[in-house]
Amino acid sequence: MIWPLLRAALLMLLPFTAAGAFAEPAPTPAPAASTSSEPYELVRALQTVQDGIANGDSAAHGSHGALIRQIGEKFLAADPGVWSNSQNGQAAVIYLLSGGAPQIIRKLPRDKLNVDGRLFDGALAYVEGRQDEARELLKDVKPRTIPSGLGGQLALVQGALFARAEASLAIERLDDARLLLPGTLVEEAALRREILLVGQAEDFDKFEFLALAYIRHYHNSVYAGDFWQRFSTGLTQSSLALDERRFARISTLLEQIDRASRLKLYLVIARTAMVRGGLAVTRLAGERALALSADASAERERAHLFRGVSRALTDEYDGGFAELKALDRSKLPERDIPFLNATVQLALDVRKPFAGGSAAAADKPPVTPARLDLASSTATLARAQKQLGELELLTRDRRP
Repeated sequence: MIWPLLRAALLMLLPFTAAGAFAEPAPTPAPAASTSSEPYELVRALQTVQDGIANGDSAAHGSHGALIRQIGEKFLAADPGVWSNSQNGQAAVIYLLSGGAPQIIRKLPRDKLNVDGRLFDGALAYVEGRQDEARELLKDVKPRTIPSGLGGQLALVQGALFARAEASLAIERLDDARLLLPGTLVEEAALRREILLVGQAEDFDKFEFLALAYIRHYHNSVYAGDFWQRFSTGLTQSSLALDERRFARISTLLEQIDRASRLKLYLVIARTAMVRGGLAVTRLAGERALALSADASAERERAHLFRGVSRALTDEYDGGFAELKALDRSKLPERDIPFLNATVQLALDVRKPFAGGSAAAADKPPVTPARLDLASSTATLARAQKQLGELELLTRDRRP
């Protein structure tokens, strides 16, 4: 784990009397390492701890805030001359983008700092919430043209700055962040941010690639929950999950998350597919939800609803209609009741006897004509889609 490296980082930062608490007993104390540490070495120690966070080290996560504060104190106490070293100037920007306080950076001797003014001012604008100014200052800086340590941090920031206005540029910059700093908290954060953007861009192959990369390298990350939240949003607020040909691949990805979250996702996918007319996916997701839900639970009733809808409106009318009629409506959320009512009514309409025909005749299968007239069925399906769409508009602000 990261603890030996964390201990080394703290030894660099703390005065010797405090560092002794972490060091092994020795007959003759050594001089404190912190007295000769350059700013870039301190930031390197910080990055080592942050990489531990990406790998799920709770000790690293717990010490992170204190470490940032201690580095800030060391920066302020440093000889002004050290900032003429470009490594240290870049370290100041990296520190700022790694959670450092802008108040600390503003107190450094600006005339001594050997760093690109656009990077320095842009980083300050970003952490202080001046997003428009930060975009203007940083938009033309190419991350691959500067040292990778700073370039990766810059690319991550650019990915956040351009996510809304220029999603394709944001994705490109997040790709840069991953490539420049692999195996680090920067790559982990880039994967978390990019998964949502790629989902919104409807690029399933890349969505799958990013998810598998996160699972492979960062499944233990302290921030894994945030990744899966973004994954879920990207999957369910796009059409990625609505292609039945992809369903097996999506199910493989969902196997990586806990049972309760997986059940919730399948229910969301089933409902979204139902609203958009994807009855094949509605059924597949509904059946997965049935397998994951507990007996007599609200989730089980919803799973039956979605599967019943998909059956009643396709080739299993009788079984689907019976499934819908058997539902315990009291366990369904209010937002699902209109869908149930509409589907039951549509299913009844499909089996209405022809005008002028007897009820007995309606129960008998019709003679197969020489040429099928699909006009009536097409109209019914179109009306079903229209009603489901109208219901969705009414309930959009109450999505699960």
